[in-house]
Amino acid sequence: MSEPSSQSVKRSSSSLIDVRLKKLEELVESGIQPYSTGFSPNLYSSELKSKYAEISESEEAKDVVRLAGRIMAIRILGKASFMRLQDVAGDFQIYLGRDLIGVEEYKHAKKLDIGDIVGVMGVPFKTKTGELTVMVKDLTLLTKSMRPLPEKWHGLSDVEIRYRQRYLDLMVNKSSREIVMTRSRIVAYLRNFLTIRGYLEVETPMMQAIPGGATARPFETFHHALSRRLYLRIAPELYLKRLLVGGFDKVFEINRNFRNEGISTQHNPEFTMLEFYQAYITYEDLMDLTEEMLSTLAMEIVGSHKLYYGDREVDLTPPWPRITVKDSLINNGVLNSNEVEDRNAVFIKAVEMGIAVNKGDSLGKLLMAIFDEVVEDTLWGPVFVHHYPVEVSPLARRNEEDPTVTDRFELYVCGREMANAFTELTDPVDQRNRFEEQVRARQAGDEEAHFLDEDFLRALEYGMPPAAGEGLGIDRLVMLLTNAQSIREVILFPHMRPEKGLE
Repeated sequence: MSEPSSQSVKRSSSSLIDVRLKKLEELVESGIQPYSTGFSPNLYSSELKSKYAEISESEEAKDVVRLAGRIMAIRILGKASFMRLQDVAGDFQIYLGRDLIGVEEYKHAKKLDIGDIVGVMGVPFKTKTGELTVMVKDLTLLTKSMRPLPEKWHGLSDVEIRYRQRYLDLMVNKSSREIVMTRSRIVAYLRNFLTIRGYLEVETPMMQAIPGGATARPFETFHHALSRRLYLRIAPELYLKRLLVGGFDKVFEINRNFRNEGISTQHNPEFTMLEFYQAYITYEDLMDLTEEMLSTLAMEIVGSHKLYYGDREVDLTPPWPRITVKDSLINNGVLNSNEVEDRNAVFIKAVEMGIAVNKGDSLGKLLMAIFDEVVEDTLWGPVFVHHYPVEVSPLARRNEEDPTVTDRFELYVCGREMANAFTELTDPVDQRNRFEEQVRARQAGDEEAHFLDEDFLRALEYGMPPAAGEGLGIDRLVMLLTNAQSIREVILFPHMRPEKGLE
């Protein structure tokens, strides 16, 4: 392996980096490999603390342990030094004595900096202050850090740096690491919840010839070998329904979706959804399933049905209320029971409220415009809002008693949509008519309207069993269960505007 050269590291005006470059050169000249490999720890910090918690002060354990971590603090006391190392499970203290590791090795150790990654082999003991510490017998430099951590590394709060340099955020902010680990537990729980109920996990195309399954503007790309335009998927819905046609009764996918939309505290153009479908059930069955899934998830992750989001309590104790779109508008005091059925009255009310609507908008679209503007934010929930207008539900089955609405619900928690579900439309003639209406809307300038998918219609013509399906936003769910106020907190590498100098 060739020796690293200081010329291979991009120099900075920072004198601190120059100092580290000098130390790097001195270590190399002394025969120290500053980028080593092959060190195998046999414990994490959490295991160290649990295994040796009972040893008494000033007592040494008989075992020799091997741990690795990043140096986060250094305290030099002449012939001895203390360092605090951090690994994925936490942090721990090590003790370096000149007489224990040798004069030359101790000399090299004093060239270490905060941020360096080292491996240590030693014996656990407790100091006079009662802190479990590893008395180092041998120390190996594994990676020399060329950049100093932020001055206040223990509380990095600049969100611009935290989101752009997530590796740095994870390195120094325990709360950020905890969100990552909690997210992993949430996804694992959801996967297990469905698997033990007989759902089959599948994978469907992320590049699609015709994007469908949601009202959203897609990202476009081009496949040169096939000489055709493709789209990053906005949802896996139409492919998962094809699997129902093919004979699978229960399917789910934890998927990445892409929507060419704005960035906010609630939206990222690339996000994660859990989408699942089951034959021979209705949207009401999915309300029951969702209630059970998320309430038990809260118990698993938080330890209670009650949690706080911001400074307000959220109570996920079942059962959750269920209310129609129209009743939510009436209860909110926006419209009365007569007005919700009168298209002209709703149009006038929307205009009076300064909501952007068009003269040709249907009653359903007008109701949803007011709902989105006035009602949505007030639904602290959890609450199931159901019976959405047909005009805004092109893939959902019409309600048998009122064909102007669909058997569809959205789950709201903390004023945000968490899930969208409905009894599926299986009538290929009705589905074609709805697609054609969406095509007319697209031709009129609605870039989020559905495309017409002839192959999906062909699949429906072979016959899809009665079914219901749901999409659940993983990112927003993680936000809820970790009390994160921005979606960027729960996405490891959120999209950002280009950084100056790195375009």
